[in-house]
Amino acid sequence: MPDAAALLSAFDTQARAAEWEVYPDVVPDGPVFRVAWAHRRGFVAGPPDLGVTGAELDEVIARQRDFFAERGQAVEWKTWVHDQPKDLPDRLTAAGFVAEATETVLIGLAEEMTSPVHLDGVVLRETKEEADMHRLAATATEVFGRDCGWLADQLIEKKDDPNTVAVIAEADGQVVSSARLEIVPGTAFGGLWGGGTLKEWRGKGIYRALVAHRARVALERGVRYLQVDASEDSRPILERLGFVAVTKTTGYVWQP
Repeated sequence: MPDAAALLSAFDTQARAAEWEVYPDVVPDGPVFRVAWAHRRGFVAGPPDLGVTGAELDEVIARQRDFFAERGQAVEWKTWVHDQPKDLPDRLTAAGFVAEATETVLIGLAEEMTSPVHLDGVVLRETKEEADMHRLAATATEVFGRDCGWLADQLIEKKDDPNTVAVIAEADGQVVSSARLEIVPGTAFGGLWGGGTLKEWRGKGIYRALVAHRARVALERGVRYLQVDASEDSRPILERLGFVAVTKTTGYVWQP
């Protein structure tokens, strides 16, 4: 099994540093970066060590909050439990940010995740069709219990991006699950996102099949590592497949 510390180091030095270069509208502000998307809440994050503490850190937090307050837009500040300074979550809370559910960050070797999964009556296919993106988002909205319409807009915008691969699982013409592979250019990492399956279709191997499909695509693209921010529902499945838990991540959200 791959060493967790080595995997985390590779993730911190490769993926986290490079993923900001993917976004066209990134604005650096001191040690952090922020993105003000038009179709969803904003996003803020930084390197493993922000390099600022105390009152200086409070000022950085306040600037991000106030920037989005002027826009009337919600914002998520993403944190990782191994990052510095350790009191960042407490300072975010003091500034009015509210913690969402904590997820486990798992990393696996793509070459170990490609085993085929037999599906009865379910077909997986990659798509860039706009109609499929809206169907995908509608299923995600039902699965996760929150509006995921922004996802259709995002995927339509990125339909010509070779580093974004959308996969849907269909049964009798219905999208019952979907997932995405987001390759981080210039690195050996690809992120696995989505994977939400309609309740009546769970336990049939669809999630595992979506992982295997994306792992094969990743290998074809020269991607070595697959990274997932996993809920407690998907974490045990991924660990059985050979993924290794390396840290935890929590989003802190401020609402106008």
